[in-house]
Amino acid sequence: MSTIAKDQTIINDRIRAKEVRLVGQDGEQIGIKPTREAQEMADRVELDLVLVAPKAKPPVARIMDYGKFKYEQQKKEKEARKKQKIINVKEIRLSPTIEEHDFNTKLKNARKFIGKEDKVKVSIRFRGRAITHKDIGRKVLERFAEELSDITTIEQRPKMEGRSMFLIVAPNNDNK
Repeated sequence: MSTIAKDQTIINDRIRAKEVRLVGQDGEQIGIKPTREAQEMADRVELDLVLVAPKAKPPVARIMDYGKFKYEQQKKEKEARKKQKIINVKEIRLSPTIEEHDFNTKLKNARKFIGKEDKVKVSIRFRGRAITHKDIGRKVLERFAEELSDITTIEQRPKMEGRSMFLIVAPNNDNK
């Protein structure tokens, strides 16, 4: 019955403390007992002695079925992974001199991404001398954000990074 798990939970005869604060299988406090006596009590009921708080003074050990405990832990972790939401960031690239039809097409794609609960990073790449007209790019980004304002909130305002300007919009919490 003596093993050490990969998560470094110390059980049974691997416990090196002289004495432990013992908790019974029903959760009742038994008190401070010598480790050998606590191990004998666990063996009598055919369960494991598991160190649950090794840093405490004295360490806390509990009498439990370790296999069942590990199974329950794995079940909880699996359930937590199932419930977590993965948020993707989709990118849409515009140019400072974008035409109306292209703008509307990009807008439609952004709405589709937002509908799938993805964040959207809208970026404008300035080429050549266009970098001298950052205000035009900023207006395009602000117009884009304004068009999406009914279903999104701006997470990051338009910001320059190298030769690109970008903003990030996220879906509203109330449109679920």
